[in-house]
Amino acid sequence: MLHAFGPNHLRSYTVAEDGKLKLRPERASVNTATKTDRVSTQAVLSPDGRFLLVDILFDARPAVNPDGSPNLVVANAPDPDGLVIFPVRDDGALGEASFANAGGAGPFYIAFLNRSRDTFLNGFAVGDGVLVSRINGEGRVTDGPLAPIDTALGKPSELCWLQVTSDNSLVLATNFGYGTVSTYRLVDGRLSLLQDPANNAIPGDGTFRAVNGLVSSGPSDSWLTPDDQYFYQIFGNAQVLVSYHLNKTSGRLTEIGRNPIPYNSPQGLAGF
Repeated sequence: MLHAFGPNHLRSYTVAEDGKLKLRPERASVNTATKTDRVSTQAVLSPDGRFLLVDILFDARPAVNPDGSPNLVVANAPDPDGLVIFPVRDDGALGEASFANAGGAGPFYIAFLNRSRDTFLNGFAVGDGVLVSRINGEGRVTDGPLAPIDTALGKPSELCWLQVTSDNSLVLATNFGYGTVSTYRLVDGRLSLLQDPANNAIPGDGTFRAVNGLVSSGPSDSWLTPDDQYFYQIFGNAQVLVSYHLNKTSGRLTEIGRNPIPYNSPQGLAGF
């Protein structure tokens, strides 16, 4: 269980035979000796269960400057320690953390490729792009080049959530600050931007502005059906869950429906 704020960022439960949870005494932090109030976003187990990977968005809790502007200390910019890796012991406890270069500023979302034990994608809220990384048997990570989206609208794009097609050929990236989704082609471990944006931007109600100052509809999590045909995206500030058809050849998203959702409340989305 990952908590955005520490110092006890990670806690764990034991699952009993009757399915009930019992809180374990162990606790772990993603802080360092000099960064004692870090903000984490996501924890993902490696497919073999040997490592827990955690993305760090901020090296300090967000604050407000005297002029009212946000004071944000973005992780992995410039210090290359925005990805925290815990070895997982046989009893489920976490070993000592190591700190790795995530490959870009403001790492937010990790997604392992389907049927891969060692290759994963990382999306960057401030780096405005996606990259391919690999983790070896000792827990060491190597990063490929960052593939950015077009940031002409303003930085950061707050690219945050990712979905990967079942054959690992396409990656869909949600841009919280723009109200859009971008698609990438993935071939032989290399990313290339395909459609940017892949959908028509969804406007919000005009009351919310992203870090870049743009009025945003605040898109958050998404879901791609297992057959790769349909993509669903939350737009919290527009109070709508939008349904799309995905064209895997062009990478384009075509809207096919909308469902009302509570205002600025839904955050996560999952399906089967």
